[in-house]
Amino acid sequence: MSLLTIYDKYYKKLLIIPFAILLLSILAIASQISQTGDFVNKGISIAGGLTLTIPGKTADSVELQSSLKDKFPEADITVRDLKSAGQKAGIIIDASGAESSSLIDAVEQNIGNLEKKDYTIEEIGSALGQSFFKQTLTAVLIAFLFMAIVVFLYFKSIIPSAAVILAALSDIIVTLAVFNLIGMRLSTAGIAAFLMLIGYSVDTNILLSTRVLKRTQGTISERTLSAAKTGLMMSFTTVTALIIALIFAQSDVLKQNMTILLIGLLGDMIFTWIQNSRILRLYVEKKHK
Repeated sequence: MSLLTIYDKYYKKLLIIPFAILLLSILAIASQISQTGDFVNKGISIAGGLTLTIPGKTADSVELQSSLKDKFPEADITVRDLKSAGQKAGIIIDASGAESSSLIDAVEQNIGNLEKKDYTIEEIGSALGQSFFKQTLTAVLIAFLFMAIVVFLYFKSIIPSAAVILAALSDIIVTLAVFNLIGMRLSTAGIAAFLMLIGYSVDTNILLSTRVLKRTQGTISERTLSAAKTGLMMSFTTVTALIIALIFAQSDVLKQNMTILLIGLLGDMIFTWIQNSRILRLYVEKKHK
């Protein structure tokens, strides 16, 4: 039995897959909240703290991070490699809950004496970071609300509109859950990637819904497959570009944005072409009856 046959014949059972993924993602985020008090791992630019950049010095980032955590057990510390042309070119230390002078002293015990010209340090107040996070989160919610209004005005029907919104929301939730599980920390720039993800998700779902609901030629399955050929080609070309960007990008900000978009686009394939398409088929069949 071919995949297309399974996709067409067992369309009701296939709905179990996206809803199971969504449920597991919600449970993962709930676990994150119970353990940390936040639904996402926040970076220094949001949670507040300091970033110590030491160009020209190299060290084992894992060992250095372990050593600093032993000295500052209550602080949240992350050590990253500063890279140039794929080679280590320095060290970046993000620390929340540690004083700059104490942190520098601890680092010197591991990598040697540091002069002021050997490093740069940037401090962000927790109040400023939290304020910015609340504002950007509000912006994301407003963007999502207006998107929902536009979708409803376009289709003028509750179920197809709700299916598009559910697919986009599911994509955001799953991406957030995976983002937490892989241990990344959300920066202010990463929030922009989630905004972009809303646009990508809605784009493919509007394509699907328009083909299925607005066109009359062919069966529901034929119209869905027609939309899938276009939508999946769009997604695969974007995924390819994102993978290439992840391989060659040196900036941590770019890598985080590309990672968020890559996770989201892979999830969008499931929620658009399995979840939304199957809901639309059930809706059209019931409407015709």
